[in-house]
Parts: sequence; C-alpha cells; structure tokens
Amino acid sequence: MCRWLAYSGSPMLLDAVLYRPEHSLINQSLHARMGVETTNGDGFGIGWYSGNGDGTPAVFRDIAPAWNNRNLRELAAHVRSHLFFAHVRASTGSAVQQTNCHPFRHGRWLWMHNGAIADFHRLQRDLCLAVDPALFPYIEGSTDSEVMFYLAVTFGLDQDVPGAVARMAGLVERLGKEHGVEHPLQMTCAVSDGERVWAFRYSSQGASRSLFYSSRADTVRHLHPEVDFLREISDESRIVVSEPLGDLPGVWNELPEATYVVIPSTLEKDYLPFVPEFA
Repeated sequence: MCRWLAYSGSPMLLDAVLYRPEHSLINQSLHARMGVETTNGDGFGIGWYSGNGDGTPAVFRDIAPAWNNRNLRELAAHVRSHLFFAHVRASTGSAVQQTNCHPFRHGRWLWMHNGAIADFHRLQRDLCLAVDPALFPYIEGSTDSEVMFYLAVTFGLDQDVPGAVARMAGLVERLGKEHGVEHPLQMTCAVSDGERVWAFRYSSQGASRSLFYSSRADTVRHLHPEVDFLREISDESRIVVSEPLGDLPGVWNELPEATYVVIPSTLEKDYLPFVPEFA
C-alpha cells in the first residue's frame, strides 16, 4: 500500500528526516520492510506548515517515484518546518495522478492515509453522498483516502478530531456491512491542523498496517548521547511512521491496534483507544 511519516517538534530541514536516516522514507519508497508492497513508486507528496500567514500548509505532490525526484531533494534540503507530513504511494487500484497523491489539504488541515476501503467502488456513491454538499466540489481525485478526509471534515474535524474520524470510520463500517463487505476498513492515517498531529491505527479485521511513534527526545537522548541530531531538538519532538527509520534501541514504539496518538500531548498515556462511532 503506502508508507508515510508525520513530524512535530523543533523546526528542522525536511531532509533530516526524509533522506538522512538509515531507513528513511525515501529508502522505504524502494525497500519497504513492513508494507504489503516493497516498492512505493506511484507518486509522493509532502505537506508542511511554515508558521506564517493564515496557517494554511504548503503541499508539493508528484506522480514520479520519490527516490529519483530532483525537485523533492532540492526542496527537502531548503525547507525548514516544525510540522510536516510526507507520503510515498503504492496505488490500490486508483489512477496514478497528482490529485490522488497524499497528503490532502483543506484549509488548515492536512490528511494522509495508508490502507483501503474494501470494495470502494461499491460504497463510493453512498459515501460521497454523505459528504457535505459545500465540501464535495473540493474532492479532486478518485481515491478512497480523499473521500475519507472530506467525510471527517463533514463530521466535525474542526471541533473534535478523534470524534470526526470515529464517525467517518463508523459510516464506512456500516455501509460496508450493508453492501456485504466483510472487512470494510483498513487504515493508518494522520491529520493535522498545524498545531498538533493525530495518528490513528484501526482496521475492521483487527489486523491493521504497521504504525510506530518515537519516544520522547529526552528519553532517546539519554539512551543514545552519541547521536548529535538529538541535541538540536526539543524534548517534545516526535515522529510517527509507517515503519521505523532506523534500528536504535528504545526509539520506536508500535502503536497498538485500535488506538490513536496525539503529538504534542499533555496526556499521561502515550495513546488512547479508538472505536468507530455509529450514527
């Protein structure tokens, strides 16, 4: 399917996360270890917040493979951000076109997804009819991921992110069952408003795609004082990834099935339970 990462913390060059790690996202676009597909070459995208203007993030997407895109390498070496998304795509059947590349943007929101709505062609009409008519013209592509995003916006992303995603998941589950689809939803997804990142891991079957979050930077710094990179970032800096960017012990934690994580967070727990909400 796809591989993605979300970063929140001290401003840094995108290059530091996208290219430099041992098993960077760019490396994963060719040599994924935990994905359904080893190669994720059906396009890519990055989205980042600059902290200027109206809070709307910038987005750069292309249908070329990420591993040999000179423009991506150029941007990554010069763009610095406190919060950014990156995604490499392996299509599950929808067209390889720029409007189908993640992340998707609406206003201040960014969204990206790995997984699929099973038999999406059977559910697509009913799902699209549930999107707020005022939002429907903003759907540019043909993916299930983009429809999921606009359903979440419809269901109140501005007021309650976990609740909106839960209502979206509940609708997919309900319509799937009504159409005879045994396991309708498979998702790891991330959404951001430029201040926080919410990342979700859920599937109808209880066997979701992989998703990991990094330990607090101060914890990792204590474990690995020899890593220069860690001296430059705040304790709250975190990364959420489809698969770990390297093999340093104590850095990566697997997000459990049917949970979500928020970064930065003031919660005592690292993650919270996620349950679809049925209308």
